[in-house]
Amino acid sequence: MKCSTINFTTLQSLPARFRSLLRSCARNSSLSTGKKLHAVILTSGLASSSPNTFLLNALHHLYASCGVTSSARHLFYQIPRSHKDVTDWTTLLTSLVQHGTKPSEGFFFFKEMRKEGVVLDDVAMISVFVLCTRVEDLGMGRQAQGCLVKMGLGLGVKVCNAIMNMYVKCGLVEEVRRVFCEMNERNVVSWSTLLEGVVKWEGVENGRVVFDEMPERNEVGWTIMIAGYVGNGFSREGFLLLDEMVLRFRLGLNFVTLSSILSACAQSGDVLMGRWVHVYALKGMGREMHIMVGTALVDMYAKCGPIDMAFKVFKYLPKRNVVAWNAMLGGLAMHGRGKFVLDIFPKMIEEAKPDDLTFMAVLSACSHSGLVDQGYHYFRSLESEYGTTPKIEHYACMVDILGRAGHLEEAVMLIKKMPMCPNEVVLGSLLGSCNAHGKLQLGERILQELIQMDGHNTEYHVLLSNMYVLEGKQDKANSLRQILKSKGIRKVPGVSSIYVGGNIHQFSAGDKSHPLTKEIYHALNNMIQRLRLAGYVPNTTNQVFPGSDGREGSSEEMEEKEQALFLHSEKLAVCFGHISTKPGAPLYIFKNLRICQDCHSAIKIVSKIYNREIVIRDRNRFHCFKHGSCSCSDYW
Repeated sequence: MKCSTINFTTLQSLPARFRSLLRSCARNSSLSTGKKLHAVILTSGLASSSPNTFLLNALHHLYASCGVTSSARHLFYQIPRSHKDVTDWTTLLTSLVQHGTKPSEGFFFFKEMRKEGVVLDDVAMISVFVLCTRVEDLGMGRQAQGCLVKMGLGLGVKVCNAIMNMYVKCGLVEEVRRVFCEMNERNVVSWSTLLEGVVKWEGVENGRVVFDEMPERNEVGWTIMIAGYVGNGFSREGFLLLDEMVLRFRLGLNFVTLSSILSACAQSGDVLMGRWVHVYALKGMGREMHIMVGTALVDMYAKCGPIDMAFKVFKYLPKRNVVAWNAMLGGLAMHGRGKFVLDIFPKMIEEAKPDDLTFMAVLSACSHSGLVDQGYHYFRSLESEYGTTPKIEHYACMVDILGRAGHLEEAVMLIKKMPMCPNEVVLGSLLGSCNAHGKLQLGERILQELIQMDGHNTEYHVLLSNMYVLEGKQDKANSLRQILKSKGIRKVPGVSSIYVGGNIHQFSAGDKSHPLTKEIYHALNNMIQRLRLAGYVPNTTNQVFPGSDGREGSSEEMEEKEQALFLHSEKLAVCFGHISTKPGAPLYIFKNLRICQDCHSAIKIVSKIYNREIVIRDRNRFHCFKHGSCSCSDYW
């Protein structure tokens, strides 16, 4: 009798013990141990024999917490309705938002919660706003915000912060301000979210006003403001604020802050600030550098110009994941090191599994280096050998590979065989190839399709206009430019930027706003004279003025065209670099548009006669001019 009583008591306590163990596994994300407990529960029949023990709920929480959404959802629907509470619903919603592969799953479940009359708490609403932020679904976000009002729920600080973050990502800074002003209580996250929105969408000047008003600042607020300055070219202000953060307030720079600042350096091309961060990271982390910081360093150096330094950092990283490899391969591709990318790709496969971005980098490398056969090989092997379904970005790369090499018919056939409709990137690449290879009729057809997608993109119209001029069809060229003018669409002006002395200096064509304009133009005149003596002949082919027929005209017209070429922003930036840096020091210049043929030819000669390495990053790639040649080998 006594033994029977003990066994019965033990059996009664088993579900509680399993529940406790499962909750512990959920808190510590111990999925492997949790699965073993699940197996014991199934084989013993505990869950089915004791429905009131809430073992299914505990199992559901385990899988939801560990991100196994399919198992969590399956268990959730096995729990009797009478045994489900708000926590069970919210747990699955949170798991679907954080770990689900399809955003629609989270939205569908949220709608189901409303349909079932589940009381929505702060955790549930925050999850919904996080999902809306991730996919930038403003419509669903407004609906969710409306639910809060209809249900008469008070807006807690965390919920308001989530709503503001959604509006920041969607670019509605006025809505961010409205929510912020209506908050009864604010914390440091509230202020940091407002600061992020203002810096991103209104600029650093307005952002500094918010920053100075913040009653409390953590590392996040400092990082947002510093990265905002650096990303927008205000290096000196960024350095001053960084100095204040570290020395006056004794705040350390963690891996998130360092990575954010490096990302801003990569965006603006500020290699000086990037090197400072590199030194700081080495002092704080040594050789065991955090993978996120190491990857950001690789990306920064690659995008700022010193690609060899990027590879040196990459080589000494203690650990390399797919993100680090993608940064390195993408950087090498931009610099025209296509053959080297293909040489080290097998090593990458040994260390990490390639993903979509990896193959975009590989195909881009083939495109910039004219490796047509190799590009075709990897494109055809995507699915069969690497298990990657080609996306439209991969098709765009392949079209670019074929188009650059002059295989336009093959490129057109590939577009026709695509399982999806071509987008602006695909057709824009093909139009550029038509311009390079003089395929006017095909270019006309492509432009019509591009106009349907984005009628305000001037680059496409200018390309076709230049093609008309080269074919002697000046009337059509003028007509195309007149259409743009009548619609109020203006061509994006070319701007070249260069960092000197910690400050960014920007130039547009014919710019005379710089304080050293007199010295710059004096240096320009000297440079043009030396260029002519070295055999430079201005390339006026694509230099078209209204009324010109694109052919050789009077000497006055030719002189006017040549003078316009001499005043291009790249040449002004180079001349400023000459007078503002030590002789022989490398120059790093950043152009928002594609470098023109004349500047490309001229700067090749400049690099030789001035014995300077000149690196120019245009909108497509890097051009490293050295000893009279370019890293692109004139294949661009």
